[in-house]
Amino acid sequence: MIDSHTKAWPLAPEATAGRLLTMPLAVALFALLTALGAHVAVPLGITPVPMTLQTLFVLLAGALLGPVAGASSQLLYLGLGVAGVPVFAMGAAGLPWIFGPTGGYLMAFPLAAALVGWISGSDGRALRTAIALVVGSSIIFVMGAGWLSVVTDLGPGALFAVGVQPFLAGAVVKAAICFLATRRIVATRRRR
Repeated sequence: MIDSHTKAWPLAPEATAGRLLTMPLAVALFALLTALGAHVAVPLGITPVPMTLQTLFVLLAGALLGPVAGASSQLLYLGLGVAGVPVFAMGAAGLPWIFGPTGGYLMAFPLAAALVGWISGSDGRALRTAIALVVGSSIIFVMGAGWLSVVTDLGPGALFAVGVQPFLAGAVVKAAICFLATRRIVATRRRR
């Protein structure tokens, strides 16, 4: 069972010494997974934003690592990309990518991971996790579409059509995968 006194997150070990070694590795792992998710990119043609698996790992980072480590993993991911490592969608890198059409989505990643971790909490309750995943996905859409409106000068209807609608079904699937994975990990930890 998750120890309520240590407030351990589903992937975090109970021992402080082990946590000091494990959490930096988990942060690096989720930065890497987000980068790999960026390389699974499908250009849609109707929008300048490709469909990727990044948000799956953003949500998982928050739900499994907690708010601080989850956000840290995404800040590491963004830092690598800004520094020139080709971790953004379709092998892109550099600061200009942050100011392009996908910049708002990318900049939302740390906040989304932090909110998912904070809302879902360390007790692994299903309803809180589900709400957290909806909020995290919504933050990514709001910040992404908001920045896309600045870059493209699209009106609200067109903005929804190119910045949100093409990604809604995928967001539901990714949130469901994240929810099921989180529930499974929490259940496994409770059996120990």
